[in-house]
Amino acid sequence: MTSTETDTPSPRTSPFRHAESDRDAAPQFVLPMVVRIEKAAPPTRTDALETAARAVLVLLSDERATAEGGEWAQAVRDWQDARIRKVVRRARGADWRRAAGLPGITVTGRTPASAAAAATAEDGDGSPSAAEVRVFPPVPLDGWPKELAKLQVSGTDLDDPEPPAAPDLTGPVLWLSPHVRMSAGKAMAQAGHGAQLAWWELDDAARAAWRGAGFPLAVRTASAERWDELTRSGLPVVRDAGFTEIAPGLTVAVEGGTRFCPLPGKPRR
Repeated sequence: MTSTETDTPSPRTSPFRHAESDRDAAPQFVLPMVVRIEKAAPPTRTDALETAARAVLVLLSDERATAEGGEWAQAVRDWQDARIRKVVRRARGADWRRAAGLPGITVTGRTPASAAAAATAEDGDGSPSAAEVRVFPPVPLDGWPKELAKLQVSGTDLDDPEPPAAPDLTGPVLWLSPHVRMSAGKAMAQAGHGAQLAWWELDDAARAAWRGAGFPLAVRTASAERWDELTRSGLPVVRDAGFTEIAPGLTVAVEGGTRFCPLPGKPRR
C-alpha cells in the first residue's frame, strides 16, 4: 500500500497538536486516490506527482469539505484527527470509469509538449497523456468502496521521457529526497502530503490566492546538497512512518513560492 504520515504541520490548523498516542487511538481513515494509467498512453511521472499534489489541495479547499455541514466535512475532520494516510491505486478502462462514478474530484495535469505535437493518445501511438488523478473523500481504513478496493496498488512505475524543466519559483516546490527510491504511487502520496503541509501553513488570504491561481506547484528531486540545505532550513518536511515500501525518514521538503503559497519564514534550526 502507498500510505504515509506527515511530520509536524503548522500549529495554525494542524491536526497534530494533540499527543501522538491520541492520534493512534483515534479511528483511522485514509484518503483514497486513483491515477489513470492506460497501457497505450501512461502519464509522465512528474505530471502524475504534481497532479496528485493538486488533487489533495482541491479536495481540502472544496466547500463540501470545508463548509459547516458539508457532505465531506466530517470525514475530512475524522481523517485529520488521526494519522494522515493517503493510498494511491491505479485504474484503466472500465475500472477507471467505475471509479469516476463515485463521489470525488478528478484533476487533470498537463499534456507533455512532445505528445501534443504528435498524434493523440487515442490514436494509440504510445505518447504520454495528461495525468488524471481522482481523489475521494476519506474512508475508514478498512471501509474502502468495493470499486476502489479491487484496484491495484502496484504497477505505478511511471517515467519521465525527458528531464523536467526547472521549476517555476512563483509557486511552491515540493522537493523529493535524492536518497529514497519510491514507486510513482508512493511518491504521489508523498507529494500530496507535502502540498497538505503547505496548505496548513497559509492564512486564509494566501490560500484563496493559491486556489484562485489553480494551485500552481512543482515536484522535483533535490540534489544531495540542496536536500541538506532544505531539511535544515525550518521549512515543512514530510516524514514517512515506514509502514510501506520505504524505511521511516524524511521524504519531501516544501519550499514556498515567491507569489503563490508564500510560506511563513522560520528560524534556521
